[in-house]
Amino acid sequence: MNKKVALVFLLSSGIAPTAYAAEENVLELDDVIVSEPLKEEASEAVAPVTVLSDEELRLKVGHSIGETLKNELGITSQSFGPGVGTPVIRGQSGARVKVVNNGIGSSDVSSISPDHAASVEPLLAERIEVLRGPGSLLYSSGAIGGVVNVIDNRIPNMLPEKIIGGALEQRFDSAADESSTVMKIEGGKSNLAYHLDGFYRDRNKLAIGGSAIDVKAAQDTDPTLNVVQNSKGLIDNTSAHAISGSAGVSLVGDPGFAGISINRLENNYGIAPDGSGSTTRIDLKQSKYDFKSELKKPFYFAESLRAKLGYTDYQHVEIADGQPGAFFTNKTYESRLELSHNPIGIFRGLLGFQAVASDFAAIDKSTNDVIVPQTQTHSYGVFAMESFTLGAFASQLGLRIDDITLDPQGHSSLGYNPVSASASSFWQLNDSNSFNLAMTRSQRAPQVQELLANGYHDATRSFELGNINLHEETSYNLDLGYKFKADWVKAQLDLFHNWAGDYIYQQRNGAFINSAPVLESRQADAIFMGYESKLVFPLLGNRNGLVDLTLFSDFTRGQFVNGADVPRMPPLRFGFQVDHSKGLWNSNLRLTRGEAQTHAGNNDTVTAGYLLLSLGTQYQILNLKGADVMVFAKANNLSNENIRNSTSYLRNYAPEPGRGIEIGFRLSY
Repeated sequence: MNKKVALVFLLSSGIAPTAYAAEENVLELDDVIVSEPLKEEASEAVAPVTVLSDEELRLKVGHSIGETLKNELGITSQSFGPGVGTPVIRGQSGARVKVVNNGIGSSDVSSISPDHAASVEPLLAERIEVLRGPGSLLYSSGAIGGVVNVIDNRIPNMLPEKIIGGALEQRFDSAADESSTVMKIEGGKSNLAYHLDGFYRDRNKLAIGGSAIDVKAAQDTDPTLNVVQNSKGLIDNTSAHAISGSAGVSLVGDPGFAGISINRLENNYGIAPDGSGSTTRIDLKQSKYDFKSELKKPFYFAESLRAKLGYTDYQHVEIADGQPGAFFTNKTYESRLELSHNPIGIFRGLLGFQAVASDFAAIDKSTNDVIVPQTQTHSYGVFAMESFTLGAFASQLGLRIDDITLDPQGHSSLGYNPVSASASSFWQLNDSNSFNLAMTRSQRAPQVQELLANGYHDATRSFELGNINLHEETSYNLDLGYKFKADWVKAQLDLFHNWAGDYIYQQRNGAFINSAPVLESRQADAIFMGYESKLVFPLLGNRNGLVDLTLFSDFTRGQFVNGADVPRMPPLRFGFQVDHSKGLWNSNLRLTRGEAQTHAGNNDTVTAGYLLLSLGTQYQILNLKGADVMVFAKANNLSNENIRNSTSYLRNYAPEPGRGIEIGFRLSY
């Protein structure tokens, strides 16, 4: 760790006082973690957990999951222009960060390639939770970074108080002339509950703080690139429009509930051009059907039995210069069964089974060339999680075993058996001090495109080359956390160290096929280490309101054991946030410093440091003729910096958004 990292680490983690009521603190002290059926409280989580809900979520929500979470400790967004933003947790992305919707997989192809948008929509979310440790094994064996669960109440699990209620939200963002409308209607009577929701988003070209293309950096990675068009102040071909609608209905009673839902999503967005004069857009369509149920006390030894079934029909086509190119399709069935048992001595926990069957293929429609052969994948997993308390120690144990088989056309079957386990403990030393320790062994089977890709991909503008000889990667993760809480101070510090054996990654190899750079799948041992820290302390508390100051910092370093750098790692970040609250009015000012990322990896380019200044405010009007109204405004990137995102494949072509003002309101009734 260099001197600058060490200095920031010390300043932000232990030598300044903390606030007494910072609204920015994501770890809400009495918030129950919905994603874990054992109903653990976030304040006593045995592994780091992030929760966004209510007004905080409304102010932070962006047009992607990654953008919504990008200011949380240890989390950034792997942007691919404004149309795509998937979460990066402690340097892990793609398949290592499992995104689920109401506890069941999104079944899109966002983990397959960075240009593919996630089908889970944050505008509709009522709550977002990020899990690590034993809780993540409930959903995936390979979620080394963590699990992101987006909860939207599409299938109601309880009877609402009203026959009809709902919400209407309207937003406008000047950075792209973006207008978003969200509407939700839900209610119930007798034993019937229903839910309807939908959103519409439309935007133009994204405004930025300088030139779209860093020509020198782009040509360093692709010497054949001839930049003939380079817009300034805007990124060409970044307009987009999306529409979605859902309907769900449940029967709810004393024994439990059972419900179904249907969702349709259509999303058309552009990819930032490389300056050669060609353009690519992605036309995405998805239909999703879900069933969810819960029986309370179904057997004498069981507290509850939960079942989830889902079918997803996903496809998108990449339209290159007006002509259909790469076409991806994925049809997926997923089922889950979870049985929570009655306490057995000191143990309380659950057992579960998950089955996933998918049919995936990718072809080039213009040439009929196969990019990834049609592949049938069958995955069966069993998992268990147990919690117990001994004295001042609250602990969890998790275990998951999977059996995965891939049957690609033209190839022999491929089989994998990942085994993952985790143990964590929370120690409440006294009222002010607590520690948590988590140790996890995670195994991840290679994905279909990592194994079998062999073709030109329009959106990434690269020739993707898989490696059929890849085998499971194994990661050993150690996480140590400390929290201090007093009337005058709150502090949080998390340290992590991950040893990843046979780590699978994609990187340019310096070769070109038909003038396209080759992006190949590789495997090597790697080490990841870093920290997340936060301090909050009060500056003012009187009739003028509360003013709190938060100091924060996070850092991730990824390096292969041969000394090379893991590509697309986030930079060292640190900064401060000032929060003001008085009654129903809350405001904040946030300044983030991102250091230069000089450890870019072979055949990749470094990114410069930046300062990101933002301002947000919101005001609530309660019971306005029977409705609650929240109005909000955000000013983003006030200094209009031209920021290059080190985790983005398109950092040399698509900077982050420039200066913009976002305003909106939410009406709940």
